[in-house]
Amino acid sequence: MVKPSDLVVIATVMAGSGAGAVIDLFTRRVPNQLTLPLAASGVLFAACGISGLTIGASLVGFVLGLALMLPGHLFGATGAGDVKLFAAIGALIGPAPILTAFFYTAIAGGALALVVAIRRRRLRRTLDGAARLVATAASNVGAIESPLENNRFAYAPAIAVGTMLAALGV
Repeated sequence: MVKPSDLVVIATVMAGSGAGAVIDLFTRRVPNQLTLPLAASGVLFAACGISGLTIGASLVGFVLGLALMLPGHLFGATGAGDVKLFAAIGALIGPAPILTAFFYTAIAGGALALVVAIRRRRLRRTLDGAARLVATAASNVGAIESPLENNRFAYAPAIAVGTMLAALGV
């Protein structure tokens, strides 16, 4: 049975990640004005006993969310706002669910990348570039990240799908 406190956390995750997705689609940014209060809400919910997490678990969820998304940012695959959004969600849902959210987010991100590549009529180039990225240990990352390649897309929608599924316990 879902407790009212669970609904508060789920609603906050949905509102925060949903807002991040919409903002990212329109601006290609996830603003600190969203991610900072979202992270603070996670810690505050833990401190008040609303989320069922301890403050420590909330902070571990934050750090784990940050650690999971940071490599993608360092390789140029995601923006800093995506990393901060995922870390903030980690503060809300805790360590175990953020691992699940990362799995779902990766699947949603891959599906989104395929849709974007198809819509931009560059599926073959995208798949070839991804295969070379893996085969050459990211030696072609500079070419992939070139603004001329038109590879960038908003990733916060994938984060929203992944984190909402994890928050709902799917």
